[in-house]
Amino acid sequence: MSDVSLGESFRSVAVRGAPARRFLAFLGPGYLVATGYMDPGNWATSLAGGSKFGTALLFVVVVSSLMAILLQSLTARLALATGRDLAQLCRDHLPRPVAWLLWVIAECAIIATDLAEVIGTAIGLQLLFGIPLLFGVILTALDVFLILALQRLGFRAVEAFVGALLIVIAVAFVGQLALAQPAIADVLRGVVPTPELFRNSEMLYIALGIIGATVMPHNLYLHSGAVLTRQVGPTIEEKREAIRFATWDSTIALSFALLINGSLLVLAASAFNARGHTDVGELQDAHRLIAPLLGAAAAAHLFALALLACGLNSTVTATLAGQIVMEGFVKLRLPPAARRLFTRLVAIVPAIAVIFAAGEKATGELLVLSQVVLSFALPFAIVPLVWMSASPRIMGALRAPRWVTAVAAVIAAIIIALNLKLLFSAATGA
Repeated sequence: MSDVSLGESFRSVAVRGAPARRFLAFLGPGYLVATGYMDPGNWATSLAGGSKFGTALLFVVVVSSLMAILLQSLTARLALATGRDLAQLCRDHLPRPVAWLLWVIAECAIIATDLAEVIGTAIGLQLLFGIPLLFGVILTALDVFLILALQRLGFRAVEAFVGALLIVIAVAFVGQLALAQPAIADVLRGVVPTPELFRNSEMLYIALGIIGATVMPHNLYLHSGAVLTRQVGPTIEEKREAIRFATWDSTIALSFALLINGSLLVLAASAFNARGHTDVGELQDAHRLIAPLLGAAAAAHLFALALLACGLNSTVTATLAGQIVMEGFVKLRLPPAARRLFTRLVAIVPAIAVIFAAGEKATGELLVLSQVVLSFALPFAIVPLVWMSASPRIMGALRAPRWVTAVAAVIAAIIIALNLKLLFSAATGA
């Protein structure tokens, strides 16, 4: 058991009883993954997109969420069919230099994710309790103790904590939308693709940020390890059932994440863009404006509370993803405290540097940039996932259906093409 995913949590959750009870045993990993789709980086990109372009980018939120649902189902299938997480399988089946390159890229993606969590959590602390942003950034390093306490209680405790905070986030957003009263016609127009995306480099930049903040590379690694905490039997029939239950779990959870992310963009469109505020790129500005624009002080408190809940939740899942990536690719096992402190300190340094150099106003730009970095890292996780889940040698009778592989390949091609288009626009100024 020395080379298993998530150490002592591996196959720690029993799966037995009637079908309904077995399905309930699989509820949880999907909500861990959904947390990554609602982190502070999502907030920054959705607020920037909603305030700048109204609901025009809502279709990007919808499409990227549908991409995520399919890719996460592939991830669960791959892990449950093989008993190995995505990082371990890359190490097992790819040439060593390629696997090491993928490991470095995955670590960069986790650092970018952690950067967004550092800034988002610090801003949440500032808005709710008046803690200075710089001190709040430093304070986020102490969340390692929260992770350790949860892990000692078992993997189900981690999932319960995440689920409770997701409820807080949902309630906060329902309250804010009720105050904003968005126009249904604008929402419906937003789900229709706009050709402006390919003509406006700024819109494309934010769209890529939304994709990177939604289909997050570290979530593919996280999901592949989290589903292996379930005690799945060795037969093909038991694995097929496990794949079906895990797919339902992640689909339901990511549909919930879609509603939250769509609500955030619609909130920004109706509260800011529709009222002439088209340059709300900072979470602090959104918090300051939302109460007078919506006519209720509660709106600002709900906004800050949801932001802090998102930051704390993402802290848990990023730590687990970092553990899976490091142990899976290079068999390097660090104590959870050391692992968490290392990644958090790497994220804290650029956050502090930006605050010193450019002031608090630059944190929103840094958040969006971190999500674009994730978008560029994404193909390096998707391509191995699609290839291995379609391989009869690796998957046997449980390989992905051909139509699923084809759609996943198209998704990878679209993301790569958008990344290349953004690079071309940046190089030529077009």
